[in-house]
Amino acid sequence: MRIYCCQYDIAWEDRPRNEKKIAALLNDALPGAGSLVLLPEMCLSGFSMNVNATASDDDAFFIDQARRHDIYLAAGLVRRGSDGRGRNQSVTFSPDGSIICTFTKLHSFTFGGEPEHFTAGSDVQTFAWGGAVVSPFVCYDLRFAEVFRRAIDHGATVLSVIADWPTSRQEHWITLLRARAIENQSYVAGCNRCGSAPKETYSGQSMIIDPRGRTLAEASDGECVIEAEIDLDYLKDCRAKFPALKDRRFG
Repeated sequence: MRIYCCQYDIAWEDRPRNEKKIAALLNDALPGAGSLVLLPEMCLSGFSMNVNATASDDDAFFIDQARRHDIYLAAGLVRRGSDGRGRNQSVTFSPDGSIICTFTKLHSFTFGGEPEHFTAGSDVQTFAWGGAVVSPFVCYDLRFAEVFRRAIDHGATVLSVIADWPTSRQEHWITLLRARAIENQSYVAGCNRCGSAPKETYSGQSMIIDPRGRTLAEASDGECVIEAEIDLDYLKDCRAKFPALKDRRFG
């Protein structure tokens, strides 16, 4: 079982251009059948508060890519709710093109004005990927350890974080990803964007980390795809030999 993070400079509110980038990255990486592939938060637009420009229910491109490469594809998409407000989501497509998980970002980024335009989600979600249980999160969620613990209570063994995490807080990104892996004895994959947007720059640093906090794959600041093997026997061994999760007293 392999997991991939596609890191690229998201063209601002330009869906056709971003679809071309994603297709090219997947064609170059050639992920193995059944692999899990992550795309960044708001992967077709960048972190835009313009719901009119970013929201879409047209999934034809992602369905085609999931089927073409025979992969599980987790994309950062914007949906519009019945209230007219946006939903910042991680949507996972199976190899047959069907949606198997829709997770809505739990913590709106007040510092960036997100609560004024988007409605936050209400709970964690999980989906089966081979023998693993994956729980997806979006960007700012990474700062809230309690929701990752809730995912563990739902059986999660792989925690994914798709993001538009800025250069100014790069060290927080690296530290928190590693902390979530260590404290939950789980694999963590963080897929960030790189490049620039009207108000921010992004350093990338996508990472895949094992249950002991070791970095298995790490990107620099350019466009690339990183990958790593997920070994569930190793995860079980980590949890059995050092059963810290069983010593929890609260939550």
